[in-house]
Amino acid sequence: MSELLYTELSDWWPVMSDPAHYDEEADIFRDAIEQTTTIPVREVLELGCGGGNNASHLKDHWKLTLVDLSPGMLEVSAELNPECEHVEGDMRTLRMGRQFDAVFVHDAIVYMTTEADLLAAMTTAFQHTRPGGVALFVPDYTVESFAPFTSNGGHDRGNRSMRYLEWAYDPDPSDHTYTMSFSYMLREPGKPLRCEFEEHVMGLFPRKNWLDLIARAGFEATTLPYDHSSFGPSLNSELFLGVR
Repeated sequence: MSELLYTELSDWWPVMSDPAHYDEEADIFRDAIEQTTTIPVREVLELGCGGGNNASHLKDHWKLTLVDLSPGMLEVSAELNPECEHVEGDMRTLRMGRQFDAVFVHDAIVYMTTEADLLAAMTTAFQHTRPGGVALFVPDYTVESFAPFTSNGGHDRGNRSMRYLEWAYDPDPSDHTYTMSFSYMLREPGKPLRCEFEEHVMGLFPRKNWLDLIARAGFEATTLPYDHSSFGPSLNSELFLGVR
């Protein structure tokens, strides 16, 4: 992993993205899992937990095991969610020898930039899902829903402040990726304003490919609408689920 945001800048994550703002989407994800599964949900595995923002809301309902590839992001999550188990691992290759009532993969799934990687992550989810359980995958976009955009944000937290600009675009529509360019402005006491820039390459697959790959991993594939108050009326977004 080479992205600054998840390595050198990982301790800035809570300044960039406030956990309190994840309450609505965490409720959406919990409802999707609980209305799709055929067994009671008590134990949940999250792959690609990042800084644990969703977990900070979901842990009130389930016993969570949180997995991420970045040690720095796991440290951030462990501080926010000390009652949760944290495991360093790659969602493509992780094998814990345990099964869970549900597996949850939020937007970290977009770092699967090939069908082989995406299928590997889904296979990991299948291996860790109990019969009757469900896996939830939440890509930011499919080919059908993607459109270039820019946005900005950031927060003040303690004595540190961050502001960022993100710009998403697809430099080559013939492949299965798009690019997200980030600029970060970082301010902390006693130091000059610091600016950092980086680009993240993210996976972008047609809706049909998502459903086909979920089925190839062994699940019964299904979808639910993803309706969030921050989405514009033109964004037709879906949650992808696999029932084991």
